[in-house]
Amino acid sequence: MYQFNFNFEQFMLDYWQKKPTILRQGFSNFDDPISAEELAGLSLEEEIDSRFISNHDHNWKVEHGPFDESFFGELAESHWQLVVQAANHWHPGAAQLVEPFRRLPQWLFDDVMVCFSAPQGGVGPHIDQYDVFIIQGQGQRRWRVGPKDMGQYQETIKANALKQIKSFEAEIDDVLEPGDILYIPAGFPHEGHTLTPSLSYSIGYRSPKEQELLSNFADYVLAHDLGDVHLHAPDMKAQQSFGEIKQEHLAKLTTMLKAATEDDDLLREFVGSMLSQSRHMLNIVPEEDESSEQEIQQYLFQGSELHKVAGLKTLYHDTHPTVAYINGERFDVSEEIQSQLSLLCNLEHYNRHHLPQAPTAEHWQLLTTLVNKGYWYMDEL
Repeated sequence: MYQFNFNFEQFMLDYWQKKPTILRQGFSNFDDPISAEELAGLSLEEEIDSRFISNHDHNWKVEHGPFDESFFGELAESHWQLVVQAANHWHPGAAQLVEPFRRLPQWLFDDVMVCFSAPQGGVGPHIDQYDVFIIQGQGQRRWRVGPKDMGQYQETIKANALKQIKSFEAEIDDVLEPGDILYIPAGFPHEGHTLTPSLSYSIGYRSPKEQELLSNFADYVLAHDLGDVHLHAPDMKAQQSFGEIKQEHLAKLTTMLKAATEDDDLLREFVGSMLSQSRHMLNIVPEEDESSEQEIQQYLFQGSELHKVAGLKTLYHDTHPTVAYINGERFDVSEEIQSQLSLLCNLEHYNRHHLPQAPTAEHWQLLTTLVNKGYWYMDEL
């Protein structure tokens, strides 16, 4: 199990979304949870988002997976990088890296991106619009981080896929060793330069944009057939100017628009549904032969654990703990088992020690439903 070698609460006060920093030996005696060979193996899978980026002679090239084994047969010794997104969804070791970061809200967490870089490999100077903790594994990488983007950096597109910026004045310029952590808030330009064959792990947190919220809210309203009401204005009077939009008509239309965004129940449902959906594919495999409640009981009482699918988002509102949102789906329970619903949302593994003193039929029904949907799963016996 990975544990921080620094005060996380103090880090949040001093640095979170404020300024970048290097946390030297943030993980003491760090061991890589995945090997370069395993990472290459993940990039062979169709379900997994992977990229190969090379920059020989400043000629940037991006290739997208899945790759085949022959692709890795004759690689150059330098100037390339293999990137696998959401490695935590598919590799248990990579998923363990998330554990120390669970003091940040689950709904903000995006994924664990893993990179293997040959010397001189990287993606060039760029700006990300999300917060990231970059953990250095094997090897060494030099990182440069500049002042926050205040509109002075112009982006260009390389190889039809890489957003890069021109050079910047570095405020951080240092080499990361295994176990070091570089934190970069959104909007700060940065560039990694690989010195020796290197593994690095990016723990990403992505805040939704206002544009994204509005767009997804409109989609949600349409998908649920809400707001299907026309403007009703029986007090409308004749007007002389055919092309004029009168202030009182604008006010009525504005009221219609505001009505939806001021509906607390609707917004709570929308936010729960939206934030519980992952941007990356999950390894969800619904049960072909559905398990019974009796099988779930027997499984837990014999000492085995239920496991949550890696990367699955399980959320609830603190003011409405009888409702959970899992992968965009709503689950309702009675007040009698609301504490168990919250517990399931907060745990990655569930065993008999988490059971209430007297489990109800509703409790067993909930566990069975989650297993049969493939959201939780049992070990193969």
